[in-house]
Amino acid sequence: MNFNFAGNSGASAPSLNLSKGGILDLTKQAPNLHNCILAGGWDASIAGPSADLDLAAFMLNGQGRVERVPDDVIFFNHMAARGISLEGDNLTGGTGGDDERIDINLDQIDSRIQKIIFFIVIFDAKNKRQTFGMINNSYVRLLDADNGENEICRYELKERYSTDTAISVCSLNRNAAGWEFEAIGDGAIADLNDLLSRYM
Repeated sequence: MNFNFAGNSGASAPSLNLSKGGILDLTKQAPNLHNCILAGGWDASIAGPSADLDLAAFMLNGQGRVERVPDDVIFFNHMAARGISLEGDNLTGGTGGDDERIDINLDQIDSRIQKIIFFIVIFDAKNKRQTFGMINNSYVRLLDADNGENEICRYELKERYSTDTAISVCSLNRNAAGWEFEAIGDGAIADLNDLLSRYM
């Protein structure tokens, strides 16, 4: 799966850098994980209208569908549901660290939910004529909220995505033993409504 150690000192297990398509079994890497944070960061490299990127999540049932709208959709206009919440909506990015974060209590996620898929989307990209070709240093990372926000794994988006306005970044997948983290990294020319239609 091409896991590369990021080199994290201390007693905790080192963070892992994942490549596209990599899957990390959280029951082995973080067996005591209950509360976690999916954090995303990015930097805009453009002049003119500021790039407003949004972190969003769709909660999917066993058929890979969003069963309940808006309950199963987390984004800037619906920021919380059982076991999951978006901390805030950063309108500019470029803070030098995490720009948006989603808190997840894995124990509270409804049993009908088998996957939580996370997206980074450029808001109003078509009107602003913005794409991910204008965005640098995009990443997501999974943190253990009960252990000093220790970083469990990180996925850096190194592809060009030059025409894309949305990226399916990663997912948390439920399995028989617990949860796993999957690095997806699929770009699309789409907004949140377009993405949601694919999962209805």
